Amino acid sequence: MIGQFWRSKCTRIAAASALALLLAPVAHAEQTGQPTKRHHGLSLLGEPKLPADFKHFDWVNPDAPKGGRLKMWDLGSFDSLNPFSVRGDAATGLQLIYDSLMASNPDEPSAEYGLVAEWVSYPADYSSATFALRPGARFHDGKPITPEDVIFSLEAVKRAHPRYAFYYKNVSKVEKTGEREVTFTFDMKGNRELPHIIGQLNVLPRHFWEGKTANGEPRDITKSSLEVPLGSGPYKIKSVDPGRSLVYERVKDYWAADVPASRGQWNYDEIAYTYYRDATPAFEAFKAGNIDVWFESSANRWATQYTFEAVDKGWVKKEAIKHQRVAVMQAFVLNTRKPQFADARVRRAFNLAFDFNSLNKNLFYGLYVRAGSFFANSELAARGLPEGRELEILEKVRDAVPPEVFTTVWENPSSTTPLEHRNNMREAVRLVREAGYTMKGGVLVNAAGEPLKAEFLLVQPDFERIVLPYIEDLKKIGVQASVRIVDTSQYKRRTDDFDYDVIVDSFAQSHSPGNEQRDYWGSAAAGRSGSNNTIGIRNPAIDKIIDMIVSATDRADLIAATRALDRVLLWNNYVVPQWNYPYDRVAYWDVLGRPERLPSQQPGVVPGWWIDPAKVKALEAARGR
Repeated sequence: MIGQFWRSKCTRIAAASALALLLAPVAHAEQTGQPTKRHHGLSLLGEPKLPADFKHFDWVNPDAPKGGRLKMWDLGSFDSLNPFSVRGDAATGLQLIYDSLMASNPDEPSAEYGLVAEWVSYPADYSSATFALRPGARFHDGKPITPEDVIFSLEAVKRAHPRYAFYYKNVSKVEKTGEREVTFTFDMKGNRELPHIIGQLNVLPRHFWEGKTANGEPRDITKSSLEVPLGSGPYKIKSVDPGRSLVYERVKDYWAADVPASRGQWNYDEIAYTYYRDATPAFEAFKAGNIDVWFESSANRWATQYTFEAVDKGWVKKEAIKHQRVAVMQAFVLNTRKPQFADARVRRAFNLAFDFNSLNKNLFYGLYVRAGSFFANSELAARGLPEGRELEILEKVRDAVPPEVFTTVWENPSSTTPLEHRNNMREAVRLVREAGYTMKGGVLVNAAGEPLKAEFLLVQPDFERIVLPYIEDLKKIGVQASVRIVDTSQYKRRTDDFDYDVIVDSFAQSHSPGNEQRDYWGSAAAGRSGSNNTIGIRNPAIDKIIDMIVSATDRADLIAATRALDRVLLWNNYVVPQWNYPYDRVAYWDVLGRPERLPSQQPGVVPGWWIDPAKVKALEAARGR
């Protein structure tokens, strides 16, 4: 399961909020006829860490002061305030205005606690889930959140975006089953993740979306819109400059402000986002104090560009904060919908031509680790040769996976010396020739005389310095490689339509993978516009293994099936792995207060930090302002 993330398009910095529920027996019976229990929280790793009577999350400062403005940034532009539609480029931070049935604790992987829902119950076979809405839950206009709003929300988001339709496809029926209760019936049994998936549903106001705009036109959730939407979350939109900036203001009478799991969070009076076309001017704005927090994604900048006055005088703090997340697989994605990448030997050749070690030494100061698993930094990553339950799973698809899955431990090519890299290049040429290409005039061509081409589509100009050396090596082995940089709106259109040869993508994972794997690697997602299957995988063996992940009955089965998936993905050479780093690099102006202990999954800057008035005053005095 992938938790909800507040993220900028370029940093993917996560944050979340969770609210507690009372744990009590319930006399309600589900479809199985067996009494069920009201759960105050859910966890895919056992029992929730926090008891039913907890007063606040144990990482927050429950008495954090409220006030001030947090200044943030994002890359590119936006043309919509509707995050649910497949159309348009939605502004960042919009999740701040919406509440979901349940919400995650950023200190606890794969767990959810009630937010709009007061409790959740489900039968032993997970064939349904019933959510009771919390009394007092309301939208910003004061109207209560009702079961009808929940039912509308599911139907609306499925209609608005194919990704939601796919994510919630196992819901066969949703109905009001009490004054404040909604029951979701599933089309399968034994999928313990389905209550979690429904818990992530954002609750939308039916009366708003079924109403009309100021000019009398009916609202349509399937379309992009710059109309300020109605929500129920801790923030609402204060002002918008389309494509350039927007400001969120804290809801002073936020309905959940005094719920124990909400104490100590959502402390800024305002959160302002300014858009920049490039990271370079954005960083200059940070150095000048126009941005408060910088989540650093560049090892080069981290090592060489924090020598400005504010750092020297201690006005800007710089930290590498270790996290316990599953490491993201960031990679060059080879679009297998394109004929040149249909052959795994060609894909392997592209990995052989990538000189990671030189990049790490010359550009990254040796800080990065080569990504070697889709589930690194966790027990889910494949290791050694398959055995036990994992081997049993792989035996069921033996005829449909590369034979090396059973005989050889997958590894990235090593290029620690120039000789190793030259050997890799020779092996790459051998593989593409084996795949049917011949060299003519220094260019690889297939039997029809078509050259082997690869255009790298980028949206971040500063990534070009990484791609260009790679392109030069690809040209050396006969690939007609090139790079194209486009703006964010064009990039979104092209990636939604899978109109590219190679892109840079990252695949975030949780400690409890489940249904979202279908959107990443499932055959049904390969042709669905806007899906996360950017690779274009259509592999029956992978589909079967994903089904085993989804239906895993215990942790041991889940680990075994996920390791099998990891191994099959790697041996199909779908991507050229890049790198990961087990820290969040954060620089921030010393006007922020923060909890003594940060959550384990991410720094929690947006939900849990605050503006410290004393620090603001001291900084202004030091800067002569």
